[in-house]
Amino acid sequence: MDLPPSPELTDLMRAPAREAPVTASLMVLNLLVFLAMAFAGGGWWHAVNGVQLDLGANFAPATQDGQWWRLGSAMFIHFGVWHLAVNMWALWDIGRLLETLLGRWRFAALYLGAGVCGNLMSLVVQGNRAVSGGASGAVFGLYGALLVFLWVERRQIQAGEFRWLFGGALGFSVLMLALGWYLPGIDNAAHGGGLVAGMLWAGCLLQPWTASSPVSGVRPWLSAVVLISSIVLLGLILPEPAYRLGEELKARQSIQRFMSDDERIHEHWNVILNDVQNNGASFESIAGRMDAEVVQPYRQSFEALMRASPAGAAPSAATLATLQAYAAQKAYQAQRQADALRNGIKPDAQASENTSHPKP
Repeated sequence: MDLPPSPELTDLMRAPAREAPVTASLMVLNLLVFLAMAFAGGGWWHAVNGVQLDLGANFAPATQDGQWWRLGSAMFIHFGVWHLAVNMWALWDIGRLLETLLGRWRFAALYLGAGVCGNLMSLVVQGNRAVSGGASGAVFGLYGALLVFLWVERRQIQAGEFRWLFGGALGFSVLMLALGWYLPGIDNAAHGGGLVAGMLWAGCLLQPWTASSPVSGVRPWLSAVVLISSIVLLGLILPEPAYRLGEELKARQSIQRFMSDDERIHEHWNVILNDVQNNGASFESIAGRMDAEVVQPYRQSFEALMRASPAGAAPSAATLATLQAYAAQKAYQAQRQADALRNGIKPDAQASENTSHPKP
């Protein structure tokens, strides 16, 4: 018995934007986020990682510091206009077809689910080494889903159209993954993770295309079990980050605060020494001022710097250690001057400069 003719998939690929509102909305959202980053200093052609990181890129010290939402937000963060353009071209090319086949909500679940899984894989493979982002993990998920759909429905797709679409999707995926092995700056972990996740999500989300589609049977349940198990496994093998971003930011704030405090304390120190030289104040009173205005502030600064010490290989750890040693030494020098004053010994006017100022 002849099967009824199936819709032409190539016609669905040319659907106008009004028939693929989720795809169009995702493209607009990616564009708006990129424009916001560019005007914030993120760079039009070359990435400035600090801006991308602030706006939601994926990075183990930040994501694993309780900011798990970055697994989703990183899908909308791009590193230059070419990065954005390639991803949006691929999304427009395949998104219209899959949104028509799956429906809006299933398509949105596929796109976001594959993107999150791809970013989780990226976190496992290179989380401590790079700030990552982009829609490519989600787009690879769409290609993975298309491959599953074409294979499941292959008996009711024209042979020529099947070969062209299946071969094109498979060839594109393999080529892009191969390039990722050789070209620097490509997050191949997100690409591969997104591709596999898209296949598994498709197993859960695909519905019969026509009345002649094969019965799904156990496929949705098996796909769901494998998908959930894979996510759990990735969570279990997720390595600890080199440091926690919250601790690093706390360390940077403490460093900035100390540099400001150090200038103020030095000014007080110099004023006290000038009073010893010129005003004839009693040594005991000068020693009391030295304790209150120099010794104690340096000790408090040292304690604050110690409390801000980050765990692991935080970028500011070395600078913080240098400032801790500096603050302790300055407190010791000031205490010696105060003790000398109480013993009637007039200090050197240059004593406050015996230790060079730190450079963060």
